[in-house]
Amino acid sequence: MERLKVAHEIFSIEKVYEASAEEVFSAWSSLEARAQWFIGPSGWEVVERKLDFKVGGKEILHGRFENGRETLYRAEFYNIIPNERIVFVYDMHVHKTLHSVSIASVELESVDPKNTRLKFTEQVAFLDDTVGSAGVASRKEGTSVILDRLTIFLESK
Repeated sequence: MERLKVAHEIFSIEKVYEASAEEVFSAWSSLEARAQWFIGPSGWEVVERKLDFKVGGKEILHGRFENGRETLYRAEFYNIIPNERIVFVYDMHVHKTLHSVSIASVELESVDPKNTRLKFTEQVAFLDDTVGSAGVASRKEGTSVILDRLTIFLESK
């Protein structure tokens, strides 16, 4: 299997939520809301969570698996247009090793007053010898799971 020094990949996911653009945006911009759906998989617990949702603001999500392995997500917000767009850069550390750096965008479009189309696009650079095609498949799957959790969160409101 070929290993690359830096593996660049890009992917997009589109979903339609039965919620207004304001409700979807609020789910991204509120720490209390994000804590309900932006979480790790089973067997993972939060060590630290912070959110300063503004241009130049930062987000931290540090977690630990039952086996002691840790993940650290650190993001900075670069562009925010309420109810329309969020652009951020984030890095992901796995067990204290820099795994990847990404630029991501969340675009919201009202389909009608009660439905919103979300387009999530991420360009990722894997830095730890991850093979790009395998890494992006895993990242896309994880992002899909998180966006499905957002569906459940919005439906519970």
